[in-house]
Amino acid sequence: MSLQIDYEKELDALDLAAQPPQEEPKRQYYYLKKCRMLVAKMSEELGRPLTASTVTFGCQMNARDSEKLAGMLEKIGYQMVEGEEADFVIYNTCTVRENANLRVYGRLGVLHNQKKKNPHMLIALCGCMMQEPDVVEKLKKSYRFVDLIFGTHNIYKFAELLSARLESNDMIIDIWKDTDQIVEDLPVERKYSFKSGVNIMFGCNNFCSYCIVPYVRGRERSREPKDIIREIERLVEDGVVEVMLLGQNVNSYGKNLEQPMTFAQLLQEAEKIEGLKRIRFMTSHPKDLSDELIEVMAKSEKICHHMHLPLQSGSSRILKIMNRRYTKEQYLELTEKLRRAIPDISLTTDIIVGFPGETEEDFEETLDVVRKVRYDSAFTFIYSKRTGTPAAAMEDQVPEEVIKPRFDRLLKEVQKISKEMSSRMTGQTVPVLVEEINDHDSSLVTGRLDNNLLVHFKGDASLIGKIVDVHLDECKGFYYMGTMR
Repeated sequence: MSLQIDYEKELDALDLAAQPPQEEPKRQYYYLKKCRMLVAKMSEELGRPLTASTVTFGCQMNARDSEKLAGMLEKIGYQMVEGEEADFVIYNTCTVRENANLRVYGRLGVLHNQKKKNPHMLIALCGCMMQEPDVVEKLKKSYRFVDLIFGTHNIYKFAELLSARLESNDMIIDIWKDTDQIVEDLPVERKYSFKSGVNIMFGCNNFCSYCIVPYVRGRERSREPKDIIREIERLVEDGVVEVMLLGQNVNSYGKNLEQPMTFAQLLQEAEKIEGLKRIRFMTSHPKDLSDELIEVMAKSEKICHHMHLPLQSGSSRILKIMNRRYTKEQYLELTEKLRRAIPDISLTTDIIVGFPGETEEDFEETLDVVRKVRYDSAFTFIYSKRTGTPAAAMEDQVPEEVIKPRFDRLLKEVQKISKEMSSRMTGQTVPVLVEEINDHDSSLVTGRLDNNLLVHFKGDASLIGKIVDVHLDECKGFYYMGTMR
């Protein structure tokens, strides 16, 4: 029996002359059908299909939300295109850094000119940036040409909001401060046929002093395990072999469920799904990383031996001001536990340089952790003030002329270790998931190892989505050249 939802059947069963259903997702199916009718009418008047594009800023959770928007747009009758020359452009925004907001404002100026030439054009803004009240006020005042503004909590209502906009010329704004509602079973257009992200929870309870996310994504809400498992089963039935379980802090999954379940237990349930070959997850918070999770990973044949474990700083003093709730010693103990249990694990991290009050001694502590843990790779960031966070108001902001040389030293150290760590598998034959034709040489394909490193080797498009054995001939720093066996 197929697990797939027949959306056409669902839409056919609805009568647009009747009142919209109250229960979800039936209500959204009603508005999908209504929008389809309105868009078909506009297409007919124009004598061509209408095009749409989603432009994603930010994290993998945003990327997954954009896939949902694309799925709904396609059901409505839009043709999806790349870039911003479309009849309907949606910016799915990120607000982690202040300059991300400035980029969006800059791009809106360009879209405004396009809209003047194309009276049918629609512009929508959604995502984390929209959850900031001052942003919405600014858009209402200075960017009246934007048609649709909605937030992170109500993305599932997209068809209903679009219907309201298509039936009026008003700017539609629908932002929720918070919710515990999670609506499933809406169309999704995946970027890859063979791998997919799966949201397991939304929001964050951690309130790190530099981070805006808890203010814009709201409190932690975990999805019911049965809904997550059902979604993965559907994906596998549709050809997916690898899933990435997504959450701001996956390690605290399940705490607010009526029947609590740990993240490790969820992984064990996912592992039982026949046909699923690989399980990844991110992001992990060190304070919630349990021995149970390490044990489950060590025993598993499907969970990838890769852990993204953000450090942020190696100084216990700075970690306390950051409100990270672990010390340097606790972090190092965790990584040692991981390496003991899973010797070939690949560890990656995030590090902030120049957090308010960071001294040379604090920075040296960070370098010390980098040398001890020996990360496969690290995302390194220069601290940037984020209005609305406690850290932005802290005194003792570190001057740029001090931060820049520190950042360069850290980058040099990270790259040196990273190169050494990446090459440790040279000469081995390992399973590789083939992802795409190589960008630079069409006679090669590019695949991903269990530990997240890339390998390029001779092959063609028929291999995409398959897991094949590849001999790792030579490490080129951050990727391998290999030969299929």
